[in-house]
Amino acid sequence: MDRRTFLKLSGAGALVVGSGISLTGCAVLQPPDENGLRLLPGFTSRKIATTNQVVPGTTYTWHPSPDGGAVFPTDDGGWIYVSNAETFHAAGGASMVRFAGDGTVIDAKRILGGTLFNCAGGATPWGTWLSCEEHSTGQVWECDPYGVEPAEARPAMGAFKHEAAAVDEAGRAIYLTEDEPNGAFYRFRPAAWGDVSAGVLEVMTEIGGTLGWATVPDPSGALGPLGPTRDQVPGTKRFAGGEGTVFVNGSICFTTKFDNRVWRYTPGTNTLVIVYDASTSSNPVLTGVDNITARPNGELFVAEDPGTMDIVRIRTNGSLERFLSLDTVSGSEIAGPAFTPDHTRLYFSSQRNPGETFEVKGPF
Repeated sequence: MDRRTFLKLSGAGALVVGSGISLTGCAVLQPPDENGLRLLPGFTSRKIATTNQVVPGTTYTWHPSPDGGAVFPTDDGGWIYVSNAETFHAAGGASMVRFAGDGTVIDAKRILGGTLFNCAGGATPWGTWLSCEEHSTGQVWECDPYGVEPAEARPAMGAFKHEAAAVDEAGRAIYLTEDEPNGAFYRFRPAAWGDVSAGVLEVMTEIGGTLGWATVPDPSGALGPLGPTRDQVPGTKRFAGGEGTVFVNGSICFTTKFDNRVWRYTPGTNTLVIVYDASTSSNPVLTGVDNITARPNGELFVAEDPGTMDIVRIRTNGSLERFLSLDTVSGSEIAGPAFTPDHTRLYFSSQRNPGETFEVKGPF
């Protein structure tokens, strides 16, 4: 390369990097903002709540260990962000923050209490939050995001180390992950759609390379005589620590933390594929896979626990980029990513030191 060509390319590179774009064409994260978040160019953040402090604009003290979350539209054009508390005793459960249509915080309150290690969960099409307890006899609790109706346990959905839930409305089924090193992947089919108080709990099987579903004989799991739900059916397919799950474009995507994988199960074709595997990826920027959400176009946003405290975007073509980072905090994890109904704002939390809940806006 001659000197003139080198200088031209060097100058172009400097302009590209200076504008926040790398030579590969991928945007790079900016220095930490006032909230400690490193964001892509054009994005801004706002801190919504801090553990053991009153949520600004309300009188409610935010819960410890904020984890899985979801957003629900409200009739007045606003929305509610629901957040679990992955802790024990009376501090467990879930809380909500309510926003007006312009994003102003107008209320916050507890919607579930007295439960243990509420990790992730899932929103239902009928407007409730399924809060999942992550312990060996944990249950799914169905909650009213407004906090008006009392939350109710849903034992038909099984007693095991629940992590998250994703609803397939067309298929009339709810898919559930299990946070065990040899966990299972479950499907719950309600007896009546919109009512999860009764139904059939099934587990994914794999026999001779063929995927199937089999009824779990005793959903009460370790509470009953047949033992853990994951051990009741021969041929149960094992997953290395099921974490977050989301339904998008006819498929259920979910993560497994002990092997750093992202999976996609498509009910219509009964196929299961690996979307991402850190051990084989040419760009293994995603580690400590945990909670997951998606945009309507199929892009996945995966939170890390702890990894490098990032949310990583997996594009529809399989490419990855660090979407944001909170690497100024140690001893924590990113949890509860969820978009507003118009997908212009993303909410998530840093669970510890201290627990903080954020909003990010920008050109998604």
